[in-house]
Amino acid sequence: MSDSEIQGGTVGRLVLVVDDEPQVLRFLRASLGAHGYRLVEATSGQQALVEAATRGPDIVLLDLGLPDLDGVEVARRLREWSAVPVIVLSARGQENDKILALDAGADDYLTKPFGTGELLARMRVALRHAARVADGAGNSVVETGDLRVDLAVRRVFVRGEEARLTRTEFNLLATLAKHAGKVITHRQLLREVWGPGATGQSHYLRVYMGQLRHKLEEDATRPRYLLTETGVGYRLSVD
Repeated sequence: MSDSEIQGGTVGRLVLVVDDEPQVLRFLRASLGAHGYRLVEATSGQQALVEAATRGPDIVLLDLGLPDLDGVEVARRLREWSAVPVIVLSARGQENDKILALDAGADDYLTKPFGTGELLARMRVALRHAARVADGAGNSVVETGDLRVDLAVRRVFVRGEEARLTRTEFNLLATLAKHAGKVITHRQLLREVWGPGATGQSHYLRVYMGQLRHKLEEDATRPRYLLTETGVGYRLSVD
């Protein structure tokens, strides 16, 4: 078990695994159990909703191809009453499937097959984000590497220097910062920053994201903080 897992408070966290493939369940049972997580399993969408309501998991790993409800519908129903982090694990690798799941409320998406290390890292990020939101820290200052975003006073510092951002640039960065580590789809970003009428104007994002990268990244062509999820959206990377 790694120091980061001990320090990050992941030991003993309850994971709801929703998947009907026995080999996947065996793999997750072994790999997550070895890193201190406790598991509860569901093999259908309806069972997953019952387990989520009765067991109160800290995080949900959700397959999309379930025998009764589609995983996207499960995520949507969960979001009607719960803010539990949801990471989709699916063999569906099409961009539209990712977008549907994320728009339904999933926090992240991994395409099968995936490595244990990547899954554990994504889980730690999702759990940290949930903790920040729960204790109110998600509404004040977000720091990652040399980047500091103070949402309360609308100021941004990078490598110790204040970055001068336009109102729209800050609003775009602030939306990503409030959900640091989480993939935010193009539609979500456009709705949050420009309003519901702009959800089809994806070129806005390309222009303003390019401007932000030039102001915040050491190398705008190889961004460290403002990451592109190809065809899906953007993510503010966190350490």
